[in-house]
Amino acid sequence: MRAVTTPSPTSATSALPDVDVVLPCLDEAEALPWVLERIPDGWRALVVDNGSTDGSADLARRLGATVVHEPRRGFGAACHTGLLAARADIVCFCDCDASLDPALLVPFVEQVRGGQADLVLGRRRPQRRGVWPAHARAGNLALARLLRRRTGLRLHDLGPLRAARREALLGLGLTDRRSGYPLQMVVRAADAGWRIRERDVPYLPRSGASKVTGTWRGTWQAVRDMSRVLAEPAAPAEPAAREAAR
Repeated sequence: MRAVTTPSPTSATSALPDVDVVLPCLDEAEALPWVLERIPDGWRALVVDNGSTDGSADLARRLGATVVHEPRRGFGAACHTGLLAARADIVCFCDCDASLDPALLVPFVEQVRGGQADLVLGRRRPQRRGVWPAHARAGNLALARLLRRRTGLRLHDLGPLRAARREALLGLGLTDRRSGYPLQMVVRAADAGWRIRERDVPYLPRSGASKVTGTWRGTWQAVRDMSRVLAEPAAPAEPAAREAAR
């Protein structure tokens, strides 16, 4: 089944959005109003509904977002469908659970647009105890160390808040459709010689229950998906990935 895009009234214009923000969404009706309210003016919110049963898609549409449906379950599937639906030169990604503020993406975009970076990632800084469970933080730290061994990148976090140019991202040929998608993006960008930067961002209490890192089982599945990505042999990205990032 192919993903279907439902344009909102605000996205029906022929003008390209300044920036597209991909928001993978699975039952996030509680968080959506706050998240969409924080999207900067002139940017387009692309809510990728991944099978919600709480009315998230209809709510997002009423709030002015462009809604894309991805029936295949998986964080990577939702993110990539959003990337394919994007039209802006620069595409951002942000969780849709109110744990991260999409307004903080403005300096990310400025760095990419200004040529200081090809991919900008948010380094999450928990704002209170319990926001980032110990098992999830430990898994993230372990993967960051493995990433350093694999690519030489000295990153501290593999979080979902990020920005890059759309054509360059498409040129990376991303194939993971599960929890390994964010890591595969970083690995392939590093292999392609991209300039990758981190910025500190506040990490807030999420709305509702986590689908991945809220449990040991979910964290283990995510670590397993990402470990599989790290085991992939290094391969040069398509030429478009190198050129479009510049």
